[in-house]
Amino acid sequence: MDNIKVKNIIIGKQFEDSENLHKFFEIVNRKKIIVNVVKAGDRINIERNLYFDILWPGSSNTVFENLINNNSIVCKMYYKEFSMLFTGDIEGEAEKKIIKIHSESILKSTCLKVAHHGSKSSSTIELLKKIRPKIALIGVDKDNKFGHPSNEVIKRLENLRC
Repeated sequence: MDNIKVKNIIIGKQFEDSENLHKFFEIVNRKKIIVNVVKAGDRINIERNLYFDILWPGSSNTVFENLINNNSIVCKMYYKEFSMLFTGDIEGEAEKKIIKIHSESILKSTCLKVAHHGSKSSSTIELLKKIRPKIALIGVDKDNKFGHPSNEVIKRLENLRC
């Protein structure tokens, strides 16, 4: 944010105080950046036929295990006949709650941004079966120290033909 022009930021409720969060708000205040805090049920309209529905977290659905990851924003982008589910860094615990809250018709998406860089703690078969993406994208550096993506997640995606 110090090096590029940012007009608006969309974030979810923050559940953990940290040095990074303080630095974030310092920059936001100094540069007068608009911050929108969203929760499940909110819709962000970008332009005609393009919008995001926020699916997670809600005000009453906090996961207290691994607060930052499990309370990442999960949203679904809609553009005409195309949809994409963005899953942040959620893990299995949040995925279980999301499955209970949202129907398969809400979760089913053309494309999936695989949760938590393909970590083995995410992308449970139960959630993947609800999403049934035609395309699954994993954001990861080839030399990451965590070994992402997990072979288990790759196999789950292959078995579902994603």
